[in-house]
Amino acid sequence: MATETKEKHHPYDPLTADEIEHARDVLDAERELGEGIRYVQIERKQPQKAAVKAYEKNGTDVEREAFVILRDSEEKTTYEAVVSLDDAELTSWEEKPNVQPSITLAEFDECERVVKNNDEWQAAAAKRGVENFDLAIVDPWSVGHHLVPEGIDPDRRLAHAMSWIRTSETDNGYARPLDGIHAFVDLDEMVVVELIDRGTKVDNVLTDLEDAKYREEDRDLRDDLKPYNVDQPEGPSWEIDGRKIEWQNWHIRVGWNQREGLVLYNIGYEDDGDVRPIIHRASAAEMNVPYGEKDPNHNWKNAIDIGEYNIGRLANSLTEGCDCLGHMHYFDAVMNDADGEVRVLPNVICVHEEDYGTLWKHTNWRTENSEVRRNRRLVISFVATVGNYDYEFNWYFYQDGSVEPQVRLTGIDSNGLVGPDEDVTSGYAELLAPNVKGMLHQHFFSFRLDMEVDGSDNVLYRRQNQPVPNGPNTEIRWDGKEDVDGLNPTGASFYADKTQLESESEAKELIDPLKGRYWQVEHAEKTNHVDRPVAYKLAPGSNVEAAVQDHSSIMERTGYIKYHLWATPYRDDERYPAGEYPNQTPGGDGLPKWTANDRSLDGEDLVLWYTLGVNHVTRPEDWPILPVHIASFKLEPVNFFEENPAIDVPPEHAIKDIHARREEKYDDPDAVAGSDDD
Repeated sequence: MATETKEKHHPYDPLTADEIEHARDVLDAERELGEGIRYVQIERKQPQKAAVKAYEKNGTDVEREAFVILRDSEEKTTYEAVVSLDDAELTSWEEKPNVQPSITLAEFDECERVVKNNDEWQAAAAKRGVENFDLAIVDPWSVGHHLVPEGIDPDRRLAHAMSWIRTSETDNGYARPLDGIHAFVDLDEMVVVELIDRGTKVDNVLTDLEDAKYREEDRDLRDDLKPYNVDQPEGPSWEIDGRKIEWQNWHIRVGWNQREGLVLYNIGYEDDGDVRPIIHRASAAEMNVPYGEKDPNHNWKNAIDIGEYNIGRLANSLTEGCDCLGHMHYFDAVMNDADGEVRVLPNVICVHEEDYGTLWKHTNWRTENSEVRRNRRLVISFVATVGNYDYEFNWYFYQDGSVEPQVRLTGIDSNGLVGPDEDVTSGYAELLAPNVKGMLHQHFFSFRLDMEVDGSDNVLYRRQNQPVPNGPNTEIRWDGKEDVDGLNPTGASFYADKTQLESESEAKELIDPLKGRYWQVEHAEKTNHVDRPVAYKLAPGSNVEAAVQDHSSIMERTGYIKYHLWATPYRDDERYPAGEYPNQTPGGDGLPKWTANDRSLDGEDLVLWYTLGVNHVTRPEDWPILPVHIASFKLEPVNFFEENPAIDVPPEHAIKDIHARREEKYDDPDAVAGSDDD
């Protein structure tokens, strides 16, 4: 039976509401903070890994500290502060010149208000048929660095605001774009510094564009869908102690921060009574969405969503029966708002179990015995809405010792208008609806995996298929008695090549599914019962190469998208692949900068960075709401166990009375059952 209890704080646990208030009070008491102060972030200062290891080994206390980012809109300066929560004192205060922190929710709201009240914007909107400006919505896109209009100081705190118009408060806000209107807003001064109107493509967006309704009350719904219930009468199979989860030999600690959202710590698998470490820390550390359309209304778009907006701050409160089915356990997210006040989002992280088809099966045709096991997986997930797009991040844990990080993309396509002479067959954009196009774009997610495969001394290998030359001739020969001359006399031989990637430069790699390429992290010394190094492999799924040029602003600012795999030796301060402050940065920070040192990866505490890419060529079937697109990769054990770790999973008839349930569901249960032992 599952249990849920409460434990004392672990060093990786996020701040509580009381601790956020405490940190703000200390800052207010020790610094003279003006009216223009915005609290961008108050969160647990990430403790040094060595200190956490000491705590877990011998109980050595780790000081609880708050890390605070503040923006002074009057001084136009960014500050970092560290507050000791144990001693109630400010231990560090540092000005951070020439950086822009992420855009806050308060700035979202203020930016929309300022733009809608701007006379030039209202005149431009009126040219497109807008009369009720209150029904407009304005999204403050990040401005980047290289694509700021001449005459605007790129050191100002800026947003590039785009607009749409609704027909009612509950309308699909993104159905009617006010294409061509570009408002550049100073978020410190909260003024429109420049309004560009590139002209109209549709005379009246209210009358010339179609509704794109999607709400339940606005659609005729199919009536032939029967109820589907996930029944767990005895509860789930997990045990939860505070923020620690134990499920089917898995041990996982659930963390949270407002930048990355869900963070998982101390991922290990219990094997013969010992919890063997696999991953010390795992998260989606960055993402960005570059657009390929040549249209100047859209060719500047590149949202670095995690670093520029903080997707944890944009998380949804999840609901039973909609986002998750079955028996759920929820974790709330405790964060701060721009005034430093506590902001609690309930039910942000959902934990539940899913049936996932067959785990393993074999039928002995001689004895007619069939052994089959169902595949049950644990899901730890959260969903963030970033303007028009919705991203669901799922971490799946399987009974066979594998882990699958997954992203599901849905929501509403960023869109624009099609002019009367515009070519929509060029491949840069596709028609979603009459006069409305969706632009070709890509999504890139950088997953940071602090590996710890049976310990921290790890090495990295590339594995892929390697053909074998025929030898002296191409004649196929095999006599079954003697070795035949030549390396590959049948022409069928190939092997799984294993090449160590010893340095950071060697570990910059793209996927190669034609060769079956994957990457394997091995312990430098430990072996299994057949004397093979214990390991976990990173097996790519579907992916895509970045299509932008190396000299583009996108590649300059988010260079991590150039490769699918990066590897670095662990450093406490190397957490974000595009750098600490990607908003308005010219680029060069993060992975490209760190790996330029070409540090050794041989026997190191390794961090893998995997870039998961999605190509999105839009289509009418993506409108008005995009059906979920799934992208993922897997981490799977290799020589980590002595046999299939899921061999001990019981069959369904050992868990529940299959025959009794058939009798409840069917008029003739024998017609749907072969054997009660199935």
